[in-house]
Amino acid sequence: MTATAALLLTACGGGGGGRTDGIKGADGGSSSPSSSATTGGDGPDVSVPKDLNLVFDFTKPSDAKQAAALTDAENYIRALKHGIVKQDPNDPAYQYYSGGQAAQYAKSQIQAWVKGGWTATGTDKYYDAKATTMSGGKRVLVAFCRNQAKFYGKEIKTGKILYTKESLGSYEKFSLLMFPPSGSSDAWRAQVAEVVGNAKECQS
Repeated sequence: MTATAALLLTACGGGGGGRTDGIKGADGGSSSPSSSATTGGDGPDVSVPKDLNLVFDFTKPSDAKQAAALTDAENYIRALKHGIVKQDPNDPAYQYYSGGQAAQYAKSQIQAWVKGGWTATGTDKYYDAKATTMSGGKRVLVAFCRNQAKFYGKEIKTGKILYTKESLGSYEKFSLLMFPPSGSSDAWRAQVAEVVGNAKECQS
């Protein structure tokens, strides 16, 4: 796992700007990815309410493995948002699409929202995705940008939306190391998740 994490950090060029793991409206940065659709096949439900709009402006790679890894990297983000909306740190959706450190990251993010008494609303946009085959085709590194300027926390008890203004902190760079399907599962699973905040390269 340590070697895998080191490999991922090298692949994404290391740090820069630090991580942004807080909740939007609490410390100026939001924490996690989001979702608004249900996966097909035997995958878990990753749907979210209509007031949460997840936008994935991705171009599908021609390589079949890269395309499958990118699709399930998107599902990992959707599943994380599903867990936030369901207020369930043990939600089976993210566990289906992740393992290792990436699953721990998803759980910690959901726990933070639950502890704060927030759910999510608004528009969460992901774009500029790039898939890179690694380890002789056994893994795929998926990297993409996020603009969370219109993605907000909402107090569950009062319904109050915690609006914030767009800033450099609205932009994040995600890197997910995806492992191919194993056992009875057809899903590619995120094993390592790195999130770099204040991502100038993601500003349009």
